Amino acid sequence: MGRIQAVTKEGSNRTFWIEADLGQEVKIDQSVAHNGVCLTVVAVENEGPSTRYAVTAIEETLLKTNVGQWASGSLVNLERCMPAHGRFDGHIVQGHVDQIGSLIAVEDKQGSWVLTIQYDPSLGNITVEKGSICVNGISLTVVNSLDDRFSVAIIPYTWEHTNLHALQLGDYVNLEFDILGKYMQKIMRQTR
Repeated sequence: MGRIQAVTKEGSNRTFWIEADLGQEVKIDQSVAHNGVCLTVVAVENEGPSTRYAVTAIEETLLKTNVGQWASGSLVNLERCMPAHGRFDGHIVQGHVDQIGSLIAVEDKQGSWVLTIQYDPSLGNITVEKGSICVNGISLTVVNSLDDRFSVAIIPYTWEHTNLHALQLGDYVNLEFDILGKYMQKIMRQTR
C-alpha cells in the first residue's frame, strides 16, 4: 500500500504525491496500478527505503474511477506491472477500470470477511460465481453473483495488506471485470 501525501490541481488534472516502501525500484515513465488504476510515474524522490513519487490523473480517469475522491492520508493499493519474464498468477488484470461500484455490505466471518459490492449493470459488465473480479486493483474470486451486485470473500492476509479494511459502507471502489468475460460477451452480442 501507499499513502497519498499531497494532491494538486492543474487545470482539469490532479497530481497525487504518494509515499510507499518501493525503494529505488520506481522510475519515471513506469506504470503502477493504484487501486487498480494504471497511472504513469511522473516524478520520484527517493529517501532511504521510502519513496515519494507523483502520478497525474486526467479528467477521463477522474470521471470513471474513484481517483477523484483521494485526499491526503488516503491509502491506495499498489501493484507494479508484471515483467514479461514474470510468473503469471491470478487472472489478467490490465489496470483499466471498467466502472465503479459501491460497498453495500461487510460481513465478519470470524476469520474472513465477505464484501458485497453493487454496480450499474446497464454498462454491460457481468460477474459469474467462481469467476474473477478486480476490486481496487485486487484480483479476487466472486463467491456470489447477481445481476447488479457480487460478493467476494477476503482472507486475513488480503484484509491486512490492502485498503479493503479501511472501506466504509457506501464507499466507491474501482472495478475491472474479467477481460475474457468481456470478450465473450461482445462476441455473443455480435453473433445474435
